[in-house]
Amino acid sequence: MRRKASLILLALAVFCTAMSPLMRWYAFPRLAKIPAGQYQNAVLEAKNPTLLDYGSMQSKKVSKVTVVQTLKGNVEASEQVEKSAGRDVVVWDSLSYIVGPDGKMVSQVPERYVFDAHSQAPVHPTGKYAETVDGDKVRRDGIEFKWPFLTEKRDYEYYDAQARVTRPIHYKGTRTFRGLKVYYFEQTIPWMKVPLPRTMPVKGITPESVAKTGTTRWYTTVRKFWVEPVTGAPVYGEEIQHNELRGGTLLGGRDRVTVFAGHVKMREDYIRSTVALVKSNRVLVVLLTSYLPWGFLVAGALLLALSLWLEARSRRPGEPEAAPAHEPEPVSA
Repeated sequence: MRRKASLILLALAVFCTAMSPLMRWYAFPRLAKIPAGQYQNAVLEAKNPTLLDYGSMQSKKVSKVTVVQTLKGNVEASEQVEKSAGRDVVVWDSLSYIVGPDGKMVSQVPERYVFDAHSQAPVHPTGKYAETVDGDKVRRDGIEFKWPFLTEKRDYEYYDAQARVTRPIHYKGTRTFRGLKVYYFEQTIPWMKVPLPRTMPVKGITPESVAKTGTTRWYTTVRKFWVEPVTGAPVYGEEIQHNELRGGTLLGGRDRVTVFAGHVKMREDYIRSTVALVKSNRVLVVLLTSYLPWGFLVAGALLLALSLWLEARSRRPGEPEAAPAHEPEPVSA
C-alpha cells in the first residue's frame, strides 16, 4: 500500500515540476494579452496655459485646456490583421480631442495603432487597416500608449504622433506612486516642424490654406510616464508642450506666434481609476509569472520528498517472526 502511494506522489511531483516552467514560458505569453475589444479613456488638463485665438491670431493666457484621449479596440480590424500577421494583434482607434476653457474644440487628432497583443511590439499592416495619424499613413517603430508586460529598467523606443518620429524614452529610476512601485520614463522631443491638424478650430482655415501663406508649425515636448512594470501600464503621465507658428504672411510680420504652451497633467479622478485598474490587472500577471510557477515548483519538491519517504518506509525490514513451537514427536517402543 505504501509503495502504491509513493508512486502516486511521485507522479504528482513530476506533474507539478513540469507545470512550473510551463506556466511561466508557455501559459503566460498566451494568456497575458491586451483584449482586442478594450475601451478606455483618460482626461488630461493644462492649467493656465497659453493658447492661440485663431480669430485674432493673438496668443493669450486661458484658465485651462482639456485633452480627452479615447482608445477603442477595433475587433473586426484585429481579426483581419491577425490572418496575415499570424499572431494575436490589437488595433486601437484613438482620438485626442482638445477643448478650450469655453468648451469649444481646439483640435482633434485620430490615430490607428496596431500592435502585438502580448509584447506590444508594433505591427505594420497595409491597406485599409494600416497605421495612421490624422489620416496620414505612418510606420511606428516603437511603443506608444503602453509598455510591454514585465517592463525592464532600460530605455525604449517611443513613437511621437505629433512629430511622426520614433525617439528613445529614457528610464530615469524607480519610484513609488499611490502605493505602487513604478518605473519613471522621460522623453524630450526637440523643436521640429510638424504637420498642422486637419481639423482646425476656425471654419475656413485648413492646413492647405496655411501652407499657402508660407507659415509652418513647430513643436517640442518633454514627455513623462510613471509605468507599473508588471503590467507595463502607465498609471500617470505629464507633458510640457510648446507649439508655435513660424514665418509666412499669416503672422502679420511677426517671426513666431505661440499656438499652445502648457503643462498637461492627468486629471485626479482618472488617476484614481487608472491606479485601481492596474492594481487588479497586476494580480493576474503576478499569478502567471510568479505565484503559480513557484507554487508548482515548491509543491513538486514537497511531493517528491514525501514520495521518497514512503518508498523508504516500504523497503524497511519488519520485525523478525517468532519461530513456530514444535510439538514433541511420539516415541515408538
